[in-house]
Amino acid sequence: MAFLEAGADYPDRYGFFATLTLPDVEGALDEAARALDELGAGGIVLLANQHGTYLGDPAFEPLMADLGRRGTTVFIHPAELPGPLVPGLPPYAADFLLDTTRAAMNLVLSGTTTRHPGIRFILSHGGGFLPYAAHRIALALQAHQQISDIQPVMSHETILTELRRFSFDTTLSANPDTLPTLLAFADPTRITFGSDFPYAAPEMSAYFTQQLDAYPLDDTQRTAIDHGNAQALFPRLTR
Repeated sequence: MAFLEAGADYPDRYGFFATLTLPDVEGALDEAARALDELGAGGIVLLANQHGTYLGDPAFEPLMADLGRRGTTVFIHPAELPGPLVPGLPPYAADFLLDTTRAAMNLVLSGTTTRHPGIRFILSHGGGFLPYAAHRIALALQAHQQISDIQPVMSHETILTELRRFSFDTTLSANPDTLPTLLAFADPTRITFGSDFPYAAPEMSAYFTQQLDAYPLDDTQRTAIDHGNAQALFPRLTR
């Protein structure tokens, strides 16, 4: 419980997320109330999928409604894809990026982001493949609705607007090839620093942090990514 003690002793410096009990929705509602109301959690962690059921599924709607009512910051982290692994390929190399992208698509297509604008979703690892493929995704989802006779049909412009409502962290994603796409796609107030330490190897976290430090950002952009945008998500940490 050291993180609780650190948060209590230094409330303007440390915070923590609480991980919920999905797919047990009733348990998740109880744990969200305990974490946010009693323990002082700064936000909630949700996995992109639970045994193949993705965020945005109707089964999770009561939880989304509660988190939206509270104006909760929700950090989405990928899990293993609900399918067989490719022999010799670790899931965290690319599968995790697809898992995050799937969750973001489902949250938008299901209308979850529209119904619950109070939830402030953060997508890990630069949003997976989302910034790079956003326009293809938006047009494909529009076509899918039309083919499947899903009503009402969201236009690809509306889908893009909803996709841009996500926040994105720079975890294992800050480099000269990826950052330009993220900066071009995302709302500039919704990009935050991330390192994945200690779960990623220290040399990996250091590599991407160094790439971010070396990237030619102006002072306003750098301040926003380093801490300004995060302070908007977690106002308790604003000094």
